Parts: sequence; C-alpha cells; structure tokens
Amino acid sequence: MNGKRALIAMSGGVDSSVAAFLTKEEGFDCAGATMKLFSNEDIGVEGESRCCSLDDVEDARSVANRLGIPFFVFNFSDNFRREVIERFIAAYKSGATPNPCIDCNRFLKFDKFFSRAKELDIGHIVTGHYAAVYYDTASRRWGLKKGTDESKDQSYVLYSLTQEQLAHTLLPLGGMSKTEVREIARDNGFINAKKRESQDICFVPDGDYAAFIERYTGEPNRPGNFVDGEGRVLGRHRGFVRYTIGQRRGLGLSLREPLYVCAKRAADNTVILGRGEELFSKSLTASGINLIACERISSPLRLRAKVRYKQREQWATVEQTAEDRLRVDFDEPQRAVTPGQAVVFYDGSCVVGGGTIE
Repeated sequence: MNGKRALIAMSGGVDSSVAAFLTKEEGFDCAGATMKLFSNEDIGVEGESRCCSLDDVEDARSVANRLGIPFFVFNFSDNFRREVIERFIAAYKSGATPNPCIDCNRFLKFDKFFSRAKELDIGHIVTGHYAAVYYDTASRRWGLKKGTDESKDQSYVLYSLTQEQLAHTLLPLGGMSKTEVREIARDNGFINAKKRESQDICFVPDGDYAAFIERYTGEPNRPGNFVDGEGRVLGRHRGFVRYTIGQRRGLGLSLREPLYVCAKRAADNTVILGRGEELFSKSLTASGINLIACERISSPLRLRAKVRYKQREQWATVEQTAEDRLRVDFDEPQRAVTPGQAVVFYDGSCVVGGGTIE
C-alpha cells in the first residue's frame, strides 16, 4: 500500500471536510469518498434523511472539487443493511439497546472502506473523528487517545479498531476543537462550514426506532406485561422494544410511586419495573471485546471505564475472564448499565479497549 496516498471518508459534514484539507496540507496524495449506506426505500421514509442524503453527497463533492482531489461514491448499502440495520433490529428484539454508530465504524468505515483503500493501493484512510492515533515504542503497538476537546471526544465509538486499522488510519482533528474546525472550513469557503450536526440514528431520522423496526420487519411490536421485581403485573406495555433501561416517563401507567425500567425480558415479552435504587449495579460482564493497548489483560487492572458515550469515566477493576469475556467491577455503583451498549476502558487519555455489555 502506498503510504503517501490517503482516502478520506467524506460524509458531507464539516469535520471530514476539514480532515481532508489538513491531510492534503500534509502533502498526501488525497482522494475523497462518500459511502452510500441506504436509500429511503430501504428505511421506509419519504424525503431525505439528515445523514447520508443526496445533499450530503453533493456537499462532500463540492469540498473535494474545491480541494482539487478526486471524489468517489462507494455503494455499501448491502453491507450496511446486513452489518448495521439487521444487527440493530436483532439486538432490540433480544432485549438489548445497541449502538449502531459503533457497528458502522467497525464493519463499514474501518472494514469495507479500509478494504477498498487497500484495493486502490492507498496507504491510509482518514476520518473526521475527534481522537488521535499514536505508536507506542515500548509495547510496539498502535494506540488510540482521546481527542483534546473532551466535549467532542469520539474515542468511545472507535474502541473496536484493530492494530492493522490503526496503523493505516489518520485522525487529523484529534488535537482540535470544533470552533477551530469551523474556522478552517469558513476560511477555505467550504459549503458546509456552518452545517449543523445530526444527533439522530442516520437510518431512523425521526427518532422512532420502534416504528422503524415495525416497518422494516413487517412485524408489529407485541404488547406485553409490565411487572415488578416479584413478578406482579403492573399493567400492559406497547412492545418491549419501545423502552430503555432507566426510563421513567412515557410508561402510560398510573403508579403510587415513581418506577423505572430496570430490565427487559425477550423470552416472555416482559418489561421489569423497579425503584430508582434498583437501577444501580457495581459490576458487569462484556463480550465481543477488542483490546488496543495490549493483547490480553493478564491480571486485573485498575482503569477508568464508561458505559455510555457521554458518561464521565468511572474507576473500576477490569479482569479478562475468558478469551472473549471481561468482568468490570466499579468502585461506585453505576446507574442504568444497559446490555447492548459498549463499555470502554481508559488509562489516562489512552484507550485500553472495550466490549459489548451483556
């Protein structure tokens, strides 16, 4: 692979556009590419979604033209449907709460996109994530660090990167703030300099993931029982995929005291409610693990961990109990630890690894 050639994953947003600019400024022979992940027919909506739309493709093309670099559109819709959408649906139907952005990074951006770069004899892929790649000479391993701007840090969603992927990935925005990125875009006349960020799941633009699952599968979400910890029926729910761990509002029940969703049981279509204190737990297990800083955790480590994207890191002891299993024991009980979400571990600013909460 040619180490001075770089393929930039251009979403049409300001971050990836500035990443392309900075990479070109570093002297790389650059090309830009947008991944076509789905059509509106795939997700059962009319009009354009706020991500991966025709407008996004044209914004990315506009920036590529302004930079004078080639631009491509890669159709990965079959892979996206199989590796992201169908995993998303299967997780919800099993009672978990998935993070499709992590799956998109793992199976599309740093797998299919990376493979396409290799086919084109391009030595690096570039994204607009706020994180940093480095090489540790002591361990002889590639590492991943948090972005300097903690409010924008995206290392959590990149914990699944392999050593090969890290060795061929450039993350130019790792030491920058969003304000600095927008200034560069404005100074260079990029069409998307003021473009707002989407907070939605890209293939569920209206945010109603339960309705999306119904449309996609053609299967209605079956009502079932709300029960308490002793199994007493408290009322009826509208399909357990509609509820998330920690939820209190929108249950549609008249209760004597505030109760929260504490668990979901797919086997009998049941949602378990409990008091606020029942949401807290001191330990979890995770599978689907990927370690960056080491090949294996050979003895319990004291690390900071977080169980959701925006959570502050919490002190914990992390132990690898099997080839693909970790146990995490927190110093303090954590609220609403949710199966299907990622737990990611940090040693200072460095990502040690992570896995999927069971």
